[in-house]
Amino acid sequence: MDFRFKGSRMPQILMLCGVMFLISGFGATNVLGAPAANVPADFKEIQIGPHPGEKELLLLRGPDSRQQVFVTGVLASGKLQDLTRNVTYAITNQNIATISSDGYITPHNDGQTQLTVTAKNGKKASIPISVQGIASPEAINFKNQVVPIFTKLTCNSGGCHGKASGQNGFKLSLLGFYPEDDYEFLVKEGRGRRLFPTSPAESLLLMKGTGVTPHGGGKLIKSDSYEYRLLYRWIEQGMPYGSDQDRTVASIECFPQSRTMGQEAEQQISVIATYSDGSTEDVTRMALFEANDTEMAEVNKTGLVKTLNLSGEVAIMARYQGQVSTFRATIPLGVTIANLPKSRNLIDEAVFNKLKVLGIPPSPVSDDATFMRRVYIDITGSTPTEDEVKVFLADKDPVKRDKLIDRLIDSPAYADYFANKWNMVLRNKKLQPIDIAGTNAFYKWIWNSLYENKPYNEFVGEILSASGEYRQNPAVVWYREVNTVEEQVEDTAQLFLGLRIQCARCHHHPFEKWSQNDYYGLAAFFSRVGTKDPSSGPIGTRGFRDKRIFHKEGTATAKNIRSGENLKPTALGMEPFELSPERDPRVALVQWLSRTDNPFFAKALVNRYWKHFFGRGIVEPEDDMRATNPPANPELLDGLSKHFVESGFDLKELVRAICRSNAYQLSSLPNEHNLKDKQNFSRYYPKRLTAEVLYDVFHQVTNSTQRFSGLPAEAKAIQITDATSAPYFLKVFGQPQADTACECERSQSANLAQSLHLLNSKEVQDKITNGSSRAATLAKDTKRSNEEKIQELYRWVYSRAPQEQEMKFALSYIEKHKAKPQIAYEDIIWALINTKEFLFNH
Repeated sequence: MDFRFKGSRMPQILMLCGVMFLISGFGATNVLGAPAANVPADFKEIQIGPHPGEKELLLLRGPDSRQQVFVTGVLASGKLQDLTRNVTYAITNQNIATISSDGYITPHNDGQTQLTVTAKNGKKASIPISVQGIASPEAINFKNQVVPIFTKLTCNSGGCHGKASGQNGFKLSLLGFYPEDDYEFLVKEGRGRRLFPTSPAESLLLMKGTGVTPHGGGKLIKSDSYEYRLLYRWIEQGMPYGSDQDRTVASIECFPQSRTMGQEAEQQISVIATYSDGSTEDVTRMALFEANDTEMAEVNKTGLVKTLNLSGEVAIMARYQGQVSTFRATIPLGVTIANLPKSRNLIDEAVFNKLKVLGIPPSPVSDDATFMRRVYIDITGSTPTEDEVKVFLADKDPVKRDKLIDRLIDSPAYADYFANKWNMVLRNKKLQPIDIAGTNAFYKWIWNSLYENKPYNEFVGEILSASGEYRQNPAVVWYREVNTVEEQVEDTAQLFLGLRIQCARCHHHPFEKWSQNDYYGLAAFFSRVGTKDPSSGPIGTRGFRDKRIFHKEGTATAKNIRSGENLKPTALGMEPFELSPERDPRVALVQWLSRTDNPFFAKALVNRYWKHFFGRGIVEPEDDMRATNPPANPELLDGLSKHFVESGFDLKELVRAICRSNAYQLSSLPNEHNLKDKQNFSRYYPKRLTAEVLYDVFHQVTNSTQRFSGLPAEAKAIQITDATSAPYFLKVFGQPQADTACECERSQSANLAQSLHLLNSKEVQDKITNGSSRAATLAKDTKRSNEEKIQELYRWVYSRAPQEQEMKFALSYIEKHKAKPQIAYEDIIWALINTKEFLFNH
């Protein structure tokens, strides 16, 4: 019966599933954008950074030093605004130093002078400048001065000479993490062709960089640039490397550290490096910058930040010599908020306080029908039955929402849904038929842990420290797929610490402080994991992968593959553990994870669950929690993490706290101000149903069933133990295959194959038109009116009653096909399941 997709009736059906069946929140809405900020003239004072009021002068040492200043105007209200490019600069003695129109100071001769800055309203500020070391400059340091040039120009990036094989015969260490290797490659390889101390300008390094000689990377520097002059002098000096006693970069810091900015506004930032000897130096023009949200702000090579037309918070990462720092910009919308929903717990306080600061009015609290469908999907991966909808909507109990949340959390369906979630990221699957016993055992262990509400620290601890065979201890199955030390380290960090530490296996993490020593110190915890064939079962069976896991006594160490150093077990940011040979180091790791002062463990879980319910993490992505990717709401993350720890790592209490908050219960419909808000939770962000949930809900709506291999007849898609045996529908709609520990493996994006499958696949058609389908049942029911049956259908599909216009459309369509009412009901059901309101949780 493919009438649904042919001939002139197609436009009628499409009209049926048109605007009236769509959530208006998914459409376009007028938004009152804030106008671009104009430079005001009523500053009560101006300040010169990067250390306004902290230091008496700007000190520049040596001919290669520079200083990026930024100028701040202070309004009568106390608000601050960047004026760096809207003032006049004057240096008293320009023989000593000069300054560009964007505030960049270049030294020329030793001596003292003064910088004066004048704003357009006549306000002035001055600061003394001292220049030293011009007459007797120190030798250029390769590590501190030359390598940063290669990084800034991306010469040592992974796409150029920094990749493992190098580029066109020339290799550099990735991002300059190993300058001693770079020196060897540059100075001593290539038979000396790259550098000519007697004629620096003829050096291949400079000729390629300036484009005089063909260069695959193009022209990167100009012959009158700072970088060229520094490289020229270094070659002229005989290419000095420096010594082990030379100062090294200990840290960098952005100035200002944070600033409240308007939309489409500018802010110059300065980056100051602090060295191991306590000295400081401006490295702004040598640092690399990157915004963590390019829809909110952009930053150029000189550290000039420009906000766009979204409100919220954005972080600008600065990276220099393996060190990182961030500048944070708060961009308010500035709307006065007259009323806020009631704060029910710490979540509401943190979210609504942030919205007040930003001036973003939240949407109102959602109605009962919307809330009911939302919380069913988010807690149980299902939608309520038609009877449950009627009872809940008719209930006048003021705390009925809280009671519903409690009932869902305590239901087996809660364990079904969250076991599905954890089963995937714990990589539980079979690769061959003999694996299925272990796969099923591990799944059931996960399910029981969640249903019984095992404390999260115990849940994780039992996985990481698992020993024995899967028949006695199913948690050991984790070691079946995660079967190398590297995978164990990286999955542990990503899943349970929210850190992507994979980069540090080969080199210093480019966006974090973690080094290879940190990586291999963590690896040492898994260095004594032993495996052997089980004492019972199919011993010797070819390909049997479920091994017995045990602790091999001995000294736990892991070798840094670069330095060759054997490292003791070391938790991230901690001193090495002193463990006796008979002690399982994994137990020590678990004890560290469970500490109440662990800076990663609780936050990683809270952020992961927050994303599950809100569609976006407080930190996004949810497993990339680093200093250079700060939370959108630090108060929220800190408060919720503390609550989680104080609850005894109670997962159900965390779910309860989130779902009871009014922040979670807000409507998804935007108001005129918050449509563009993507990070501050001023409304509920609609998200597509996951593959398994959509499949189950589709069967519930159509009153059909689907058998799954190895499961009971009544089993649902969210109860599938092994993703590799799932039906085609789930693959099309993005079900992961449990190949990685990353939740990003689950695809939530829409594609043409999905649309075509819902529109005209044989599977969908057959289940809609089946003789026992809901359409057939409704058509055969002659005791009730069509109006009553449409009301029932809408409760099944949307968990609400139809609107007046929707009812009118449906009744008129049934009337047109009253000779064949089942066809009418089939068409209506088909139309409803193809709407966004059905396909999204809103």
